[in-house]
Amino acid sequence: MDVKRLLLLIPLAVLAYLIVVQWNQDYGQVATAPQAPTITSENPTSSSPDAGGDDLSVPTRNTAPDDMAGNIPGQAPSGNSRDLVAVSTDVLDVRIDPQGGDIVYAALPQHQFALDSGQPFVLLSNDQTRSYVARSGLQLEGHQGRLTFASEQTEYRLTEGEDALQVDLSASVDGVDVIKRFTFDRDSYAVKVDYLLDNQSETPLTARFIGQLVRDDSADPSTGPKMGMSSYLGAAYSTPDDRYLKVDFDEVKKGSFENRDVEGGWVAMIQHYFTSAWAPPQDQQNLYYATTDSQNRNVAAFAGATENVAAGGSATLGATLYMGPKIQERLEAVAPHLELTVDFGWLWFIANPLFWLLDHIQNVIGNWGWSIVILTLLVKAALLPLSAKAYKSMARMRKLGPEMQRLKEQYGDDRQKMSQEMMKFYQKEKINPLGGCLPILVQMPVFIALYWMLLESVELRHAPFMFWIQDLSVKDPFFVLPILMGASMFVQQLLNPTPPDPTQAKIMKLLPVVFTFFFLWFPAGLVIYWVVNNITSIAQQYFITRKIEADPNVGKGMKTK
Repeated sequence: MDVKRLLLLIPLAVLAYLIVVQWNQDYGQVATAPQAPTITSENPTSSSPDAGGDDLSVPTRNTAPDDMAGNIPGQAPSGNSRDLVAVSTDVLDVRIDPQGGDIVYAALPQHQFALDSGQPFVLLSNDQTRSYVARSGLQLEGHQGRLTFASEQTEYRLTEGEDALQVDLSASVDGVDVIKRFTFDRDSYAVKVDYLLDNQSETPLTARFIGQLVRDDSADPSTGPKMGMSSYLGAAYSTPDDRYLKVDFDEVKKGSFENRDVEGGWVAMIQHYFTSAWAPPQDQQNLYYATTDSQNRNVAAFAGATENVAAGGSATLGATLYMGPKIQERLEAVAPHLELTVDFGWLWFIANPLFWLLDHIQNVIGNWGWSIVILTLLVKAALLPLSAKAYKSMARMRKLGPEMQRLKEQYGDDRQKMSQEMMKFYQKEKINPLGGCLPILVQMPVFIALYWMLLESVELRHAPFMFWIQDLSVKDPFFVLPILMGASMFVQQLLNPTPPDPTQAKIMKLLPVVFTFFFLWFPAGLVIYWVVNNITSIAQQYFITRKIEADPNVGKGMKTK
C-alpha cells in the first residue's frame, strides 16, 4: 500500500480505535439510583465490649492485609439495628456508621443521577447492587476490633449562615477517650477526618491513622443511555516517584502493587466524572498499599505515621477525605497532583490547554456549547497557515486535473515513466500530492485530545447548549449533529480534486458515511466542534479554490496535445 492510501486510512483507524476499544457498555442500560440508608431508632452510647480499638493491621514488606474484613455494615439498618448518623451540607449528603465511624453513603445534591431525574448522584453506597465505602480507623497497639462510637444527634445539617459543620463521635477504650471528628465546610467536597486522643491511662500508647477506599467490582453507575465511551474505573496513587499511578482491580487482586512508604501522596478510587480520595498530611511518611478483603472487594489504602501518646497526654491524627466531582481546581486544593485524576489521556499536553481556554471562554459567555464553537474558531485560526497551504495545493490539483489525467493516459502502460513525469509535473506546478490529507491529519491529535477532554470534563455533564441539545456530554438524541457533520464532509469533498487512483476515490467517497456512523454516539459537544470546523474549512477552501482557478498563472506551462 502506498503512502497516500495509508494516510487516507489513518483517520478511519483512529476513529475505529475510539469506538472499538471503548465498546464495553451495554446500549440503553440505565442504572437505578441507590437510595439513602434508613436512619433507625436505636443509638448506641458506649463501646461494644470487645471493641478495644480499630482492627486495622498495616502491611509489612509486600504482605497485603485483610484490614477490616467482615466489618462493613449492610445496606440499610432497620428494626433494632444501630443508627446511622446523617449529615447534610449544601453539596454533600452522607451517612456515617457508628460502628467504626465509616462513611457508608455519600450523595451529591448538586449533581443529578440523570438529567431531569430529580435524584442526586450517589457516589458511595453499600447495598445489594454495589459496595463502595470510605473507611477510616486507628491502629492501636495491643488492641483489636472496631470502636463503636456514640453521637449526641443522629442528624446534622449545615444551616444558612454557617460556613462549617462539626460532627463528633465519641468512644472510650482502656482509659483512652477517643473523639472521631468530621469537619464539613460549605461548598466543599473535602471532609477533614480527625481522631482526638486523650490518654487518661497510666501507660503510653501508639496510634496510627488508617484510611481505606473499599469497592467491589460493580460497574460504574450509568447516567443514561450511552454507547462506545467509558472512563477508567479503579484505584490510583500518587507518590513523589509516580505523580499519578493507576492500579486497576485486576492488579489489586493479583497483588502486583508494591507497598510504598513515602512522604505525602494520596490514594483514590476513580470512576467517570467522580472520585473519592484520602489525602494524608503531606509532611509525614505514609504507607500506601492495595489488597482485597475477605469478601474479595478491592481495597486502596494508606497508613499514616505512628504517633506516640504518653500517659496523661493527647494527640490528634487525621487526613482529608474528598468525595465529589473531578473538578481540577477543587482537587488541586486538596493535595498536590490530585487533579491528575481528571485523566485526559496521552495527549494531555494538548487537552489541558484546550480545557483551560474552554473554561475561560465559558466564564465569559456562560454557555459550554457556544464556548466549544468559539474554541473551534480559535483552533482553526491557529492552524490557518498550514490549512491554507494544503488547500492551495488541493486547488491546484483540482484545476490541473485534466493535465494529470492526460499524463496518466499517455504513460499508463509504463508506471515508472508515469511516476517520473508526474513528479516533474508536481514540482513545476508547486503541488503537494499529499496536500489533501494534511488538513484532516493535522486535526486528528486535536480531535483525540478534545474527545478525552469532553469525555472526562464533569463540567459538561448535563450542560445544555440550545434547542434539543440539553446535555453536551452524551450523544445527540435525534442524531441531527452527526448528519450535519456527514453532509459538511460531503460538501468538502466536492471542493477537493478527484483522486486519480480509483481505490483512493472510493475511500474518499466512503469517508463521510463512515464518519457519520461513528459520530452517532460521540458526545454532542465533540460533534459541535467537528461541524463548526468543517463549515469554516468549507468557507476557507471555497475562497482559496476560487482564487486559484481565477489565477491565469496556474497551469500556464501545461502541455497541450
